[in-house]
Amino acid sequence: MNFYQELGPLVFGTRLKRLSDYFLSEINKVYADQNIPFEASWFGVFFLLDKHESLSIYEIAETLEVSHSAISQLVKNLMERNLLILTPSVDDGRKKDIALSQDGIVLLKIIKPVWQALDQAMTALMDENDVLKNLLKIENGFNELALNERIKSKLNV
Repeated sequence: MNFYQELGPLVFGTRLKRLSDYFLSEINKVYADQNIPFEASWFGVFFLLDKHESLSIYEIAETLEVSHSAISQLVKNLMERNLLILTPSVDDGRKKDIALSQDGIVLLKIIKPVWQALDQAMTALMDENDVLKNLLKIENGFNELALNERIKSKLNV
């Protein structure tokens, strides 16, 4: 048992972060090994634009539950790589929508088989361990009562 495993719930967040970092690193290795110029951190934007064709920065940020500035920076980065384009919004001419460029569409076609393989590999692993079901219970628990409130209630005992 390693240091983090010994500490159990005291370092739950740290273990999740380490697992997330490992997960993203391994996926990036697959992209690199396949000579695909893609980063795991771009997944959410590409996935959403594949499903919706175009979205505003606000819509992407809201859906992915990340800050507007984080999405703005990511979109700027992807535009500099010629993977995204800005188009005038159909609903509001003052706004701009984001869409995949021709290069982005080509890249999307190349990465989709990796996403399918990832889904198959992770589904098999998750099914063996009920991870998603248990993670959902934890997320719902935090929605019912925030972690900071749970901690404070234990301090007042």
